[in-house]
Amino acid sequence: MAEVQEKIALVTGTSSGIGEATAARLARSGFKVYGTSRRGARSGDRPYETLTLDVTSDASVEAAVAEVMRASGRIDVLVNNAGFSTGPAGAEESSIEQARSIFDTNFFGIVRMTRAVVPHMRRQGSGRIINIGSVLGFLPAPYMALYAATKHAIEGYSESLDHELRTRGIRVSVIEPAFTKTAFDTNSIEADLKLDEYRDARVALVKRVRELMEAGDQPAIVADVVLQAATAIRPKLQYTAGGRASRLRLLRRLAPVGMVDAGIRKNLQLDAALA
Repeated sequence: MAEVQEKIALVTGTSSGIGEATAARLARSGFKVYGTSRRGARSGDRPYETLTLDVTSDASVEAAVAEVMRASGRIDVLVNNAGFSTGPAGAEESSIEQARSIFDTNFFGIVRMTRAVVPHMRRQGSGRIINIGSVLGFLPAPYMALYAATKHAIEGYSESLDHELRTRGIRVSVIEPAFTKTAFDTNSIEADLKLDEYRDARVALVKRVRELMEAGDQPAIVADVVLQAATAIRPKLQYTAGGRASRLRLLRRLAPVGMVDAGIRKNLQLDAALA
């Protein structure tokens, strides 16, 4: 009987939250997993190795991918999870430098990782690239405009890339969670050009987003969907994660634009915030 080759997964941003849950889920399912963190956290009791990786650095990305290839000789699954957001704030409250910073991590980080890994997958003739997007990749996010813009960019990049690579045995998928119970909101950075005109709305939205996060899905729900995308015989381009995300995707596709618009404002209590 032929020996079954161990599958190798590389997951970015595994210090906590969705990334940590995903790396652990893949490891429990038989993958050899390399997680990454900018801080290079020790693996400890985690069932996967942890490498130091800063997705905003070409040299760091190249070094981490080279280390995985040296140790395991292949990469079967790349999960691009690393990312951050600015806290709820008006779009004009972030400088151009801050806008570049969030795109450098959330979007160009994915581009760097993809460019580093795809040559190895092409030589293998197989691979899966799984990008952690968001329902904010197909919905607007008032007071989180830059974050939503990065997630919209991920959707377009992923769909285009999947067309390019599928004939080479490589498939690309986007996972679309809704609000998830992580430290994401506490790890968000504040806007760097705060304006008095947005103070009341900003305070109200911070409170509302925290409520939505606390009522959100567990990271394990997203991790299970990543595993599904990683192992499906015929993977889909888009996977919603959790019931709320599935309902939002359906509403976006089928509901009148005005109804979706009104629902967003009601859910975020925008008009009350500005009253």
